[in-house]
Amino acid sequence: MLDFRSCAFAFLTLFVATQVHAEAPATSAAPGAGAASPTITVFAAASLKNALDAAAAAYKSKTGVDTAISYAGSMALAKQIESGAPAEIFLSADAASMDFLAERNLIQPKTRFDLLGNTLVLIAPRTSKLEKVALTKEAFASAIGSGKIATGDVASVPVGKYAKAALDKLGLWSVAEPHFAFTDNVRSALMFVAREEAPLGIVYLTDAKSEPKVKIVATFPSTSHPPIVYPIALTASAKGDAPAKFLNFLKGPEAKAIFVEQGFAPLH
Repeated sequence: MLDFRSCAFAFLTLFVATQVHAEAPATSAAPGAGAASPTITVFAAASLKNALDAAAAAYKSKTGVDTAISYAGSMALAKQIESGAPAEIFLSADAASMDFLAERNLIQPKTRFDLLGNTLVLIAPRTSKLEKVALTKEAFASAIGSGKIATGDVASVPVGKYAKAALDKLGLWSVAEPHFAFTDNVRSALMFVAREEAPLGIVYLTDAKSEPKVKIVATFPSTSHPPIVYPIALTASAKGDAPAKFLNFLKGPEAKAIFVEQGFAPLH
């Protein structure tokens, strides 16, 4: 019998406002096989899109196995999984979102590990006259002017949480706070700057590298915020060998090379 609840949750994941959904076409059955290979369903932080799409394409080329990847803010995805969305792998941009699921017994704890690290940067449109911004009150205030700083919501989006921690540590929060334009994922913040709708943005190095319409004008010291980590795990509902095999591929040398090229720091 058709499970209407599963269909409803799958439909919901396609319409998360900030989500970019990437799904490869169905693969044909392997020679001698009676059916097509299963499609692996992955929920992943928005900042992973370019790198994870490339890794998934490499995995399909190697194995013939497809992945359906939904991208959004990490906590938004975690709450979808809590509500029953049919993800098999969760890859978040912070420990808190993964902990949220772990506390509810919604991941397989033995499969969890930190896959990647990242760097926090200040960006400006490529056309901006700014080249370098010192992380001092005077320089920061001058760079902002009367404009906005785009970043993730500091209450719920990992990049926003890291940004707030860094600005607090550097004594810049009071300067920046009145100018924030908060978004529900890092890629939305990136687009505000790329479209010149905000003169500054705080995103990850990997996002900045993925968008030719922006440039990096400052890098936040790693000591100014908690380590940026991307934990990965199988969800409690993951079945069969296919999700585990893809998870293992992501920590292997082929995927590692892709992540490094995109600016991530492999941690495993």
